[in-house]
Amino acid sequence: MPVSPIDYRYGRDEAKEIWSRDGRHARLLEVERALAWAHCQMGRVSADDYDTIADIADPGIVTADRVDELEAETRHDIMALTKAMAESAGDAGWCIHLGATSNDIIDSAVALQIKDSIDLQRDVISGLILTMCDISERERDTVMLGRTHGQAAVPITFGLKVAVWVDEFRRHLDRLDEMVSRCITGKFLGAVGTGAAQGEKALELQDLIMGELGLKAPVATTQVVGRDRYIEWVGWMANVATSVEKVLQEVRNLQRTEISEVSEAFDSKKQVGSSTMAHKRNPITAENACGLARIVRSMIVPSYENALLWHERDLANSSSERFTLSHSMILLDDIILKCDRVLSNMVVDSERMRENIEAQKGLIMAEKVMLELVDRGMPRDQAHEELRRASMEAVESGINLEETCKTSDLIMELVGVEELAGFFDPGSHLGFSSEIVENAVSMARDRCSE
Repeated sequence: MPVSPIDYRYGRDEAKEIWSRDGRHARLLEVERALAWAHCQMGRVSADDYDTIADIADPGIVTADRVDELEAETRHDIMALTKAMAESAGDAGWCIHLGATSNDIIDSAVALQIKDSIDLQRDVISGLILTMCDISERERDTVMLGRTHGQAAVPITFGLKVAVWVDEFRRHLDRLDEMVSRCITGKFLGAVGTGAAQGEKALELQDLIMGELGLKAPVATTQVVGRDRYIEWVGWMANVATSVEKVLQEVRNLQRTEISEVSEAFDSKKQVGSSTMAHKRNPITAENACGLARIVRSMIVPSYENALLWHERDLANSSSERFTLSHSMILLDDIILKCDRVLSNMVVDSERMRENIEAQKGLIMAEKVMLELVDRGMPRDQAHEELRRASMEAVESGINLEETCKTSDLIMELVGVEELAGFFDPGSHLGFSSEIVENAVSMARDRCSE
């Protein structure tokens, strides 16, 4: 009977497979196989015995169900695994788990899970970045209100808004590649990290195993891989989840009825927004992803606590990590894909953006007028006061700022009526928005193509 919403509601199969019972089991077998292979390379295990181990290190032969049956008796998961393998290995069973401790197998298998997860994450992040690049380029010159403190500020372009997202996710991709070698590290130096059980060539054995698995070898470990590695990866996922929520929160805010500048796609023929308010068109996918992002972020606290093991190790981290690593990865994958879907189908209403600008009655051009006055010789503090006074008058009287500026002798001594009118064109105060968009998009596209 499924209990976790991940089982029946959230996440895609590709991500779930990695962290599933069967996915974990297959990778544990793969690590045991690599151990036998390394011993074979070093002459301790014959080629025939290795071939036998390689053949039976198959989830279809050594099944997860059989391991579970044995674990019910032994109450030890890796001992159950090795017993199940030995049942199928015959005379070659002597070389199973040779010189290893449980966490040599477990932590190396987890490193494989992280490695496969990062491969998926790199793909979905790149896909989202490219979606954002398309929007940023398309909306490069779409003028809208810039807002600070929830209030109208000065003009911006929607393309620039999205370019900020583009660059942020490019940085996330950079961080992922920078940390990957630290996060896909296994270990094979035995019970307390000395390598004593592996013999005189323990370090060589570890390097062989890690190389065979495509993992990195540690410099020094206890019985377990240092959990700072897991903290870094979960921290990265929490960071990305925050960025996803920030993007979708902006979409949700811009979809508010009184703003209505962008909106999540809505199937008006079939989709229902409310069971009672038939007119509703809610940003449900964005809201769903924002809620899941909060779960991903919450995993960072137990991840830190999982690093606080007694001496060379204890078992307090094990049960917790079955949640922190798997749930963070599966849910982050889910929300990135949902964010991509929202943005890919997002409706951008440039006409409404223009209406919202016009509703400000010129107030958003106060900075532009002030700077023009300074350029014509008015001291900045005086120019600021003139525009502050004119703006307050415009707000209180409900008339356009341009009209209240015309009543100022100090302003009109420096500019003509037609020139003043030109200052109130929102497109005249966009700075380097287009260039910033082009630079951000170009850098991001180059990064995604690497």
